[in-house]
Amino acid sequence: MSTPRPTASQTSGSQSAAAPQTTAPQTTASQTTASQTTASQTTASQTTGSQTTASQTTSAPRTTQQPASAQQPASAPQPASAPLAGVRVLDLATLFAGPIAATMLGDFGAEVIKVEHPTKPDPSRGHGPSKNGVGLWWKLLGRNKHTITLDLSKPGGRATLLRLAATADVIVENFRPGTLEKWDLGWPELSAANPRLVLARVTGFGQFGPYARRPGFGTLAEAMSGFAAITGEPDAAPTLPPFGLADSIAGLATAYAVMTALAARERTGEGQIVDMAIIEPILTVLGPQPIWYDQLGHVQPRTGNRTQNNAPRNTYRTADGTWVAVSTSAQSVAERVMRLVGRPELIDEPWFATGADRARHADVLDEAVGGWIARHTRSEVLEAFEKAEAAIAPIQDVRDVMADPQYQALGTITTLHDPELGRLRMQNVLFRLSATPGAIRWAGRPHGADTDAVLTELGLTPAELAALRAEGAL
Repeated sequence: MSTPRPTASQTSGSQSAAAPQTTAPQTTASQTTASQTTASQTTASQTTGSQTTASQTTSAPRTTQQPASAQQPASAPQPASAPLAGVRVLDLATLFAGPIAATMLGDFGAEVIKVEHPTKPDPSRGHGPSKNGVGLWWKLLGRNKHTITLDLSKPGGRATLLRLAATADVIVENFRPGTLEKWDLGWPELSAANPRLVLARVTGFGQFGPYARRPGFGTLAEAMSGFAAITGEPDAAPTLPPFGLADSIAGLATAYAVMTALAARERTGEGQIVDMAIIEPILTVLGPQPIWYDQLGHVQPRTGNRTQNNAPRNTYRTADGTWVAVSTSAQSVAERVMRLVGRPELIDEPWFATGADRARHADVLDEAVGGWIARHTRSEVLEAFEKAEAAIAPIQDVRDVMADPQYQALGTITTLHDPELGRLRMQNVLFRLSATPGAIRWAGRPHGADTDAVLTELGLTPAELAALRAEGAL
């Protein structure tokens, strides 16, 4: 049995007081303790003025049934039966792993309150192209989130966050370790406000260790994990992905970790800390490299589009100048490909019997497959491979994706109406549930759009809101 993985609170004496407390401190009449916050509680989206706008932008719920029309806008407010209805999430994180986790939870009914600095909004609002001054990436990342502003370094901001924490199930944050503690918002204070709270801490390197206080981004995880070392052509530089791969993987892992902690809370009655280091999930999905090295001293080299596990496996150019990708992970598929391209004699070669041996003869196999594909158009190639029941896919850019009939059948790209941009299309929720589907209720909202509504629902008076603004906390 391997050693259980401790969190920072179990390894650092300075955080020994971080164990969840069994009772919450006395709260004011406007506060709700965690023990009173159940799955049936009324969420801010059901009681605030932001509900009206949100419900007008909803996409169709995503079920296992074939959508009637994946391209048409639909009106389908998230029902109380959504799997995460009644779960309240405070998203304090920025760029990108933590916010992605909160988005995943919001897609399936969690009430997500995005907390941003009053004058320094989440930088994702300005990443990539924009339209009419509105960041498009934020429309995706900020979907299904109420947006409020709060300066946690101000006394009023700190006090307001603790009041919000008392009503929440989950907080997602990605400040550098020690930052929340500097503001007296560490685990001792948060768990005292709400013993049932799950605190997801997402950082580059985790909460402890020699790198813990370094600034960390997904690019560093892609470099450190070994991903870049095995990506690219053998004689070229290590290759980084042109998008947030490590962040996205960590975001999905964080959503999984949060759900695991919430399930544990059902048995224990107490929340806990989730310590997510972005450098770890990407290492997990890289597969057996550590055990290969441990047991055999094997270090996986860069092989371009090829793999050491089977062949032919590559991208090939067609006669009309497009590209396709071929995979032969199964022996039977490899044999079908050889018959299709007119080289059945290669099947009888002794080395053709295993994927690893075929990989050692990739030059021969690529010449056979690539030569045949080069003499045919993409449509001819795809049709022939489909008829032969061999595995192939076109290399598509986003234009092809948006028009692809399989994506259309699945409703992978959905349409909704946004008050700022009108009709827009984006990726749908991640998976289909047959009975309790998720849905996109609205796209990312403007900075601080729901501050008054959310905090009024929390119990703050107009005078208190004015005082917070005068302090610079809102």
